[in-house]
Amino acid sequence: MLKTILAGLRARTARLVLSSIAIALGVAFVTGTLVLSDAVEAQTRDNFARGARNVDAAVHMTENSPDRDNGIPADFVGKIRAAQGVAGADAREFGSAALLGSDNKARNALVQPLPTTEKLRDFNLKDGKFPVKADEAAVDTKTAQVAKLKVGDELKLLDEDNAEHSFTIVGTYQQGASSISMSGSDHVVVSPEGLRTVIPKQHVYEIVAVAKDGVSQQQLVDDITKAIGPGYQVQTGEQLTKAALEQVGDAAGEIRSVLLAFAAISLVVAGMVIYNTFTILVAQRTKELALLRCVGAERGQVFRSVLAEAVFMGLAASVLGILGGLGVSAGLQAFIGSVGGPSGDDFPIRLPITWTTIAAGFAVGVVVTVLSAVLPARRATKVAPVAALRSQPDSQDDVARTGKVRIVLAALIALAGGAAVYLGLQQEKEEAAMFITGGGTMVLLLAVLLLGPLYVPLVNRLFGKALRGVPAKLASANAGRNPKRTAATTAALMIGVTIVAMVTVVAGSGRETMAKKVDERFPADYEVTSNVYSQPLSQKFADELTKVRNVEKIAPELQVYGESDKLKYGDVTGYPSDAIGTLVRPQLAAGTLTALKDDEIALREREAKDVGLSIGSSVKIGAKTFKVVALIKDNAYGAGIVTLPAAQAVMEDAPKGYQKLLVKLAPGTDITVARADLERAIASSPVAVLNSAAETKAELNAQIDQILLFIWALVGLALVIALFGIANTLTLSVLERTRESALLRALGLTRGQLRQMLVVESILMALIGAVVGVVLGAGFGWLLVEALSSPELQISYSIPFGQIGVMLGLAVVAAVIAAALPARRAARNSVVAGMAEA
Repeated sequence: MLKTILAGLRARTARLVLSSIAIALGVAFVTGTLVLSDAVEAQTRDNFARGARNVDAAVHMTENSPDRDNGIPADFVGKIRAAQGVAGADAREFGSAALLGSDNKARNALVQPLPTTEKLRDFNLKDGKFPVKADEAAVDTKTAQVAKLKVGDELKLLDEDNAEHSFTIVGTYQQGASSISMSGSDHVVVSPEGLRTVIPKQHVYEIVAVAKDGVSQQQLVDDITKAIGPGYQVQTGEQLTKAALEQVGDAAGEIRSVLLAFAAISLVVAGMVIYNTFTILVAQRTKELALLRCVGAERGQVFRSVLAEAVFMGLAASVLGILGGLGVSAGLQAFIGSVGGPSGDDFPIRLPITWTTIAAGFAVGVVVTVLSAVLPARRATKVAPVAALRSQPDSQDDVARTGKVRIVLAALIALAGGAAVYLGLQQEKEEAAMFITGGGTMVLLLAVLLLGPLYVPLVNRLFGKALRGVPAKLASANAGRNPKRTAATTAALMIGVTIVAMVTVVAGSGRETMAKKVDERFPADYEVTSNVYSQPLSQKFADELTKVRNVEKIAPELQVYGESDKLKYGDVTGYPSDAIGTLVRPQLAAGTLTALKDDEIALREREAKDVGLSIGSSVKIGAKTFKVVALIKDNAYGAGIVTLPAAQAVMEDAPKGYQKLLVKLAPGTDITVARADLERAIASSPVAVLNSAAETKAELNAQIDQILLFIWALVGLALVIALFGIANTLTLSVLERTRESALLRALGLTRGQLRQMLVVESILMALIGAVVGVVLGAGFGWLLVEALSSPELQISYSIPFGQIGVMLGLAVVAAVIAAALPARRAARNSVVAGMAEA
């Protein structure tokens, strides 16, 4: 029997290799995901732990530290350096300054001093050297790229009085991941003396030290604690590393979980392709298997022979998949690097392959292939020996009937999916609603897959009515001849298209909703914001903007924070009273915003609900008590909206300027002319930036498109696998229908018409899968939109027809490509040889 199996493998090597490509792609996604997650984890660990590199002891503030607002006292550095067992110590501090770009506009920059102890530098030099003199600086690689700076260029930093300080860039470096590096600002390192010229006030958030030879980390901690006294936390380097890495575990795990979910989709699709392949192969080998039974082979031997082929296919596919997984990982890492790594710095491509990854690749490849082949193998054992006596085996194998068990099972699964969707829609929290509803839609998708043999003939006939010509009619008849096979072939494509369409619909709905919200929330024509956190826009600057031609009104915005006796977060946004309800129009849940007074607040509805406040209630925020006169649904204003004088009274040390100025133009003003006037006006301020609602929407759309592109890329692999399934099915179908094709040729069908028939058949199968997938994706997308909607944010359902059309067009093009080789092979077959096929 072993010789028979090996002979069969040699005889069908080409078919098995073609079929193996589908499972190899699935394995490639799994192993690529594992390699990628290991690489991300290693890179992220390196970034987050870089701040603890070579550190033997670290000093931090605690809740009991004296004068917490001013940081660790600067003289502690001298005390620690003088302590017993300390080889070196440095203060870690930063300050915010404005970095003046080539366009004379400022960008927010965090400026740090270079540690004097070389071992305690928590960044890696990339080019040049670190600054030594007071007029030298180094910038991180991301800042150098964005601001178009290089070694040798002049760097200008503005202090809080907007005075310029010039530095020569002497090097570039890579920053580790921390709350500072991930702040979104540019990063600059200068000498300690240079820092004081820009930021005179010292604010130390951490002091790190390295021990002398022979001194343990715990002994160093004890010595430093004695030197500085109580009230501060002193950690060993190991404790600091552990605390830093605890921030990483969840992030790396979430990335792995998301990617493995898409890998699972690919494997399900690949499993369907393999199942379909073995079903066809077993049907084609009916006579061969019957002859084996005639010469004495038992059912178990036939069963094991088919599974042996599956094991061989799985092993071969796993080898290819593991190698391909390295390429998948490298591609995904390149994509992550192009949009910014975990710390915003370069994301070097790493390919850490472990025995666990290799074992997982082989396990997944072999197990999925063998499980996919079990049912066809079982069917092979039912071939009667008498079938060997037939001149033309019946390869249809009861293809027309759809069992009652399948229908009942599909109905039960659909009920379970419907129940899950209903439960998800009742959830108040968006995250729980999304996961439960999303899980329910996948259960419903399984029910639809089981019912494939029922609806595929209906859809096929619907498309067939639009076809003209003998080849096209024959193609429709071929696609509908075996509903189970066609359903299994189209199911693979349908899964991928359903996922893509669902995500695209949700993203498109989110895009549409955000665009509407921007228009509703920002009726102002333009916004002027400060590009530097520490330098708000002054009242003088606001007064100058009011004098600009065609400017009807300027409304400053002030965000302040205060402790509240009832609210969890006491952050409110202030506007001039006459701008509230006109230039600022939040969605009202109750009350009115008209003529808001200085002692009144429009409170966020959720905040009010959480603490039991309603219209008429009083709430204290900071130094001021407010009466609730309205409830708003928007969450963009913090806990609520107050008047500008009220916001200034909430904080004793309220900012002396504004984060934003809303600009309303006079009716009938030419927008282009007005923008030019405003740009000339804000040129006087190095930190002012002009934005419009259109630009805000474009920025939001760019972010959504980036996420959508990543999703399309991930699910795209499943679509490729599905199209390989169509090509594989057509190839095997051509072999199966050799005699039939020869008969058609003998009856007058030309080579071109035969090729056309197979191409149309491929397009029909692709369209069936794609169209059903689009319909399901649109429906599931609507369910997710409903689940994600809340009283505060009602998402508008929107179908991006353009993107859906592109997807359908790509499916048709891919179907033509998939049919090219099978059609060419069928057309080349000899009519006489085909007619002689037994």
